[in-house]
Amino acid sequence: MFQGMKYVYEVYKEKSFSKAAASLFISQPSLSANVKRIENRIGSPIFDRSTKPLQLTEVGEHYIQAIEKIMDIENNLENFIRDLGDLKTGTLNIGGSNFFSSWVLPSLIADFSQKFPNIQISLVEESSANLSLLLQAGKLDLMIDNCILDEQIFDHYVYQKEHLLLAVPKSCSVNTRLQEYQIPIETIHDGSFLSPEVLSVPLNSFANEPFIILRSDNDTGKRALTICQENNFTPHTIFRLDQQMTAYNIACSGMGITFIGDLLLASAPATSELIFYKLPGKNCNRNVSFYWKKGRYISRAMEEFLKIALPQ
Repeated sequence: MFQGMKYVYEVYKEKSFSKAAASLFISQPSLSANVKRIENRIGSPIFDRSTKPLQLTEVGEHYIQAIEKIMDIENNLENFIRDLGDLKTGTLNIGGSNFFSSWVLPSLIADFSQKFPNIQISLVEESSANLSLLLQAGKLDLMIDNCILDEQIFDHYVYQKEHLLLAVPKSCSVNTRLQEYQIPIETIHDGSFLSPEVLSVPLNSFANEPFIILRSDNDTGKRALTICQENNFTPHTIFRLDQQMTAYNIACSGMGITFIGDLLLASAPATSELIFYKLPGKNCNRNVSFYWKKGRYISRAMEEFLKIALPQ
């Protein structure tokens, strides 16, 4: 019914077919034929052609009102899209595990919100497995994690390198035999523990100790088991957990040994209850990345957030 409405509206504005045709750069017969088709479609004349200048019929008045409402909606949509481009409005849905939601994302979100205060941010805290499902379903724009997601489904940018360490309660008696391998927290904070001169602990020294291990669908849990297997033992696991932060807190209570990333140790409150050791092998090194669904449109809000998170 509103196909070709620009022709009707131009005639209404100019109150003349000839003037409207000139404004639209079409012939008058072509314009008249287009308007007539619309009138036939709605079953009533829009213009009273017996008057000069042209006047609207009662149906024509309602038709023009409807056209103006449609034009307002179109203009609002165009402005909305334009504002999205300028980040004057919009949303950004980000997901992270307990650790990333608590210690990494808040400062990034604060910096983004200061620069783009009109963008509404939703932060979803979930396990890695659930976050990847939400991302694939389009319910998240971005997620941050230290896991490796399917490259056929997801794209990513690396946020930081991360290195797993062994966190051992200071009450564990085996510590007395391994003092030369113990590393101060300061060397973890400044990264100097990565020097080849810093010795990796002989991990099988802990073969008979209790361990706190993350579940096998968690990257930290998978790596912990692999590292132990590479060192010829299966850890005596007393807890299977979902979150690295929970494992850290339980280890601080003295209940068991766990594997902890240096990013967590750089962010979490300091503790004197744990002793740290450098781990052997390559499986203790990984990337922390921002992921998004492959092939999706990268919104301006996503783009600007990644610029803040991943400065060149």
